[in-house]
Amino acid sequence: MAETSQGDPGQRTKALPPPPPLPPRLADPVPIVMTGTALWFVAFVAFLVAKLGFGAGDDVWLWSCLSGWVLGVIGYGVFRWQRAAARRGSRGAQQGL
Repeated sequence: MAETSQGDPGQRTKALPPPPPLPPRLADPVPIVMTGTALWFVAFVAFLVAKLGFGAGDDVWLWSCLSGWVLGVIGYGVFRWQRAAARRGSRGAQQGL
């Protein structure tokens, strides 16, 4: 958004400076993606142990955790694929990752 000065409407607008870039540790989504994927896997193992060892738990929770883990692995694969394409300089790759 441009900042305008008070006074004459014919005066030039003064553009605000761009915000500073995020620090690298905050801009890198890999730790969050890997943590979430690992938590889905831990929950899957916990529900699997509860189901097989104690006969407790509902199948919906077990399969939901498994699908969360699988989707996390697939998502991380797509993420790495896009980063590799950007490093390679591929025309269709997303930039700024």
